[in-house]
Amino acid sequence: MKLASINRAILLALAAFALSSCADFNMATRRFPRHLPPFSGNEGFWRGDHVAGSPKIVVRVAEQRAYYYKGRKLVGLSTVSTGKRGLDTPPGHYRVVERDRDHVSSEFGDHVDDRGNVVKLNIDVRKDPLPAGAHFDGTRMPYFLRFNGGYGMHAGYVPKFRASHGCIRLPTSMAKHFFENAREDTPVVVRNDPRGAAPTG
Repeated sequence: MKLASINRAILLALAAFALSSCADFNMATRRFPRHLPPFSGNEGFWRGDHVAGSPKIVVRVAEQRAYYYKGRKLVGLSTVSTGKRGLDTPPGHYRVVERDRDHVSSEFGDHVDDRGNVVKLNIDVRKDPLPAGAHFDGTRMPYFLRFNGGYGMHAGYVPKFRASHGCIRLPTSMAKHFFENAREDTPVVVRNDPRGAAPTG
């Protein structure tokens, strides 16, 4: 076989894999690639606006990804940033207990002066004393879905590693989709299983 033909065959195989990695997950046959490729800057995808079925969100901490299902159909996938070491997002089975489009944190934020200048960044009101002449300015957490006490999912900064105080941050575009399609009592599953295990709905 000529080198050009071999290269063409390799490229076709890679293209087929790339397309299959975004395929819908079929719970009945459990067809889903064991490893999804890195996003390479892509925030994920959403294909659930006109899909019927009960919603469910599955967060895979090892992958830093969230999967959104309607019925047994995977309709959304997003990069996330969960709790950093020592402030881990607790694994478990939960349900959405509150939806707040314009949520502002009552615990995390900045200390600012009367002119709006930041006196101290990234404070925790439970630990950081308020400097004289300053006030607390809570962190904005748009599209907030509370699922466990102070823990929730919301729009925020999403680096390629765990960086939050325990909440699950999503890119704004994906947080909006998740928020608009979830209702109170929507199941939220946070899983800590090893990287590469087959995702389940």
